Amino acid sequence: MKFPLPRRRTLALLAVLAPLVALLGYVALRSGPLAPVNVAEARVQARAIEPALFGIGTVQARHTQHLGATLPARVRSLSVDVGDAVRAGQVLGELDPVDLDERLRAQDAARARAQAALREAQARQAFAAEQARRYADLLAARSASEEAARAKQQELASAEAQLTAAREEVRRMDAEQAALRAQRSHWRLVAASDGVVTAREVEPGSTVVAGQTVLELVDPRSLWINVRLDQVRAAGLTRDLPARVALRSRAGQELAAHVLRVEPKADALTEEMLAKVVFDQAPASLPPLGELAEVTIHLPPLASAPIVPNAALQRQDGRTGVWKIADGRARFTPVRIGDADLDGHVQVLDGLSEGEAIIVYSEKALTRNARVHVVADLARTAS
Repeated sequence: MKFPLPRRRTLALLAVLAPLVALLGYVALRSGPLAPVNVAEARVQARAIEPALFGIGTVQARHTQHLGATLPARVRSLSVDVGDAVRAGQVLGELDPVDLDERLRAQDAARARAQAALREAQARQAFAAEQARRYADLLAARSASEEAARAKQQELASAEAQLTAAREEVRRMDAEQAALRAQRSHWRLVAASDGVVTAREVEPGSTVVAGQTVLELVDPRSLWINVRLDQVRAAGLTRDLPARVALRSRAGQELAAHVLRVEPKADALTEEMLAKVVFDQAPASLPPLGELAEVTIHLPPLASAPIVPNAALQRQDGRTGVWKIADGRARFTPVRIGDADLDGHVQVLDGLSEGEAIIVYSEKALTRNARVHVVADLARTAS
């Protein structure tokens, strides 16, 4: 049967276009906009997790000794340097009290004058008492006037007041002299307890004022970490919890520690909780004060419950949930989550059951009822 020429051309065109349309449909359904989204899935597991808190802290010393002068002095000698270990009672240096000896001699002279004034006041008081008694006897014998007897009594009262003042002056001089002698005994710098020298503020020959620090000592056993923790995740933080400390200067090495106390005041500006973490055993070498440290605090283990990777959680219409796979399509399921650990596992308190398949990663954003295709290696597939 022979078709007309126009019809033969139409049939030839259809024969060419039909495979092209089929090919385009196949491409659209497999790799085009209508193709299923490649996803990586995971199975919901039910097990216990060990939540933990992570924070950054600084190495500090709980007890610090500041040895210095209690009066103006000149540093005569220092026998220790920064980094040296010292023992309790060890003499670390000597101070020259400058003018203290002259002040002591001046105080001795002032006390001698006060003693002389006291003796004079005692003599005046004794004479005034004798005169008062004599005029009292004369008044009784009507050989002296009443006004004269009263005058002698007034002179006695004045002499007794001067005697009291002279005695107080001697006591004041004694106290000042004792204070100077006590200061004279502080010319040596003595360690109050075992420690390590962390600062040497001045050198021999320098003049220091009262209260100025010459040497700073730290007890290595009193080191702790002042750590900051996010308030949002600080639930369950209490004392005595085990911790691990990684000092910045010792990469890859973790030191055992525990929480000594949780500070009663938080940082309102940074919204962080403050805690003090101490080493279970003091480090062999003293870390620099102020060094940063990464602190991981382990909370008590939680009861077994379904867990999902943190990457699987998504937000849809203001609700938290996960994408489940049902009949090759994505279904969004709201869930109620609980605590999480530092490995990225989150407890699901409601909404999922053990063994269900959920989507962890997808090559593009998912929509409701989107067709999905599970792949073993999403990164390799995307490349």
